[in-house]
Amino acid sequence: MKRIIAALVYTALGAGAILAPVAAQADLAQAALLRAGDMKKLVFHEVPEATSDAAYQLADGAGEETLEAYRGKYILLNFWATWCAPCRKEMPQLSELQAEFGGDDFEVVTIATGRNSPEGIKKFFAEIGVENLPRHQDPRQALASQMGIFGLPITVLIDPEGREVARLRGDADWSSDSAKAVIGAVLGADS
Repeated sequence: MKRIIAALVYTALGAGAILAPVAAQADLAQAALLRAGDMKKLVFHEVPEATSDAAYQLADGAGEETLEAYRGKYILLNFWATWCAPCRKEMPQLSELQAEFGGDDFEVVTIATGRNSPEGIKKFFAEIGVENLPRHQDPRQALASQMGIFGLPITVLIDPEGREVARLRGDADWSSDSAKAVIGAVLGADS
């Protein structure tokens, strides 16, 4: 009798482990249905894709880090540059999204890729009034290259397991009702 109960418990635990990713994937599909306006450019992948383990520089010369540092939470990873006009428009909207949703389960991460001086990045953020986003850099474009980032801005949604689940090429209104609905639905997938 103990063996039968143990077998049932083991089977139930195994089924739960299989069904949990399916449920999360179904919630991502629901989030995809909420896209309107600029958010229609956000393409959800049928199967999550691997990201890169390339290091990037932390703000103010504080060392290097990889995306592994964000494991366990959803991140909206924005690749940008100081010379990019659409990035200037989009960055305050990303800041607003971080202010509303940022925390233990979600974070907006910004990485200036290519030639962007630390002073230029500070000036850029000061001019647009952004104080709550990181000023990370990818000067040699190692991370950007490994993730297939060609053209700016590009924003990538990464799941808590460190996999890319969606990508948006170009700029978008990240402070729109649609963007907030999509991020809200994605975060609901983890609760």
